Amino acid sequence: MIRKLKDIFGGSGKTAATGAVRWIVAGLGNPGQKYEDTRHNAGFLALDHMCKSWGVPVKRLKFQSLCGDGFVAGQRVLFLRPSTFMNRSGEAVRDAMGFYKIPPERVVVLFDDISLPTGGLRVRRKGSDGGHNGIKSILYLTGSDAFPRVKIGVGKKPHPDMELAAWVLSRFTKDERAQVDSILDDVQSAVELIVGGDIDAAMNRYNS
Repeated sequence: MIRKLKDIFGGSGKTAATGAVRWIVAGLGNPGQKYEDTRHNAGFLALDHMCKSWGVPVKRLKFQSLCGDGFVAGQRVLFLRPSTFMNRSGEAVRDAMGFYKIPPERVVVLFDDISLPTGGLRVRRKGSDGGHNGIKSILYLTGSDAFPRVKIGVGKKPHPDMELAAWVLSRFTKDERAQVDSILDDVQSAVELIVGGDIDAAMNRYNS
């Protein structure tokens, strides 16, 4: 009964409230079996984890993506898994933003970051692309850097002369995947705080 009341009056899941989509949460990655479990797909891993936890199916084909909607912190959220490949992620995000008239400040992007150790986590209110092609595409096509982002550490290149593309398209080792999996609940909690209007709390809690 307590859980049911929480869902009705502002919890997270499928039955929290009714109303228009107010937020977009986009996990970045490359579609297809070839890219499964690669570092560049950390955003997909995080999105899949939270949608499974919240009971939100992400199966609808729209906005050049697989998508689904549910409720987080009493807000209706569109979960977006672009099918455009990483360097065109902005097309999917732009299309969804335009359809629902969502400003950049209510678009949360989940993606991999080589500047953080594997299993690291960082929340940012806005910022540059940092050399990430998916973020670069979103910045260019939306014309704004003011979207919150949750960065998931995938580790730096093991050798300076290794091509960046080869590194981010490499697969996690078993231990590395366990490290990433260990922070997915924290990524989910950070998203819930951001959507609930408390990004400062998310940064204070997860940027330490």
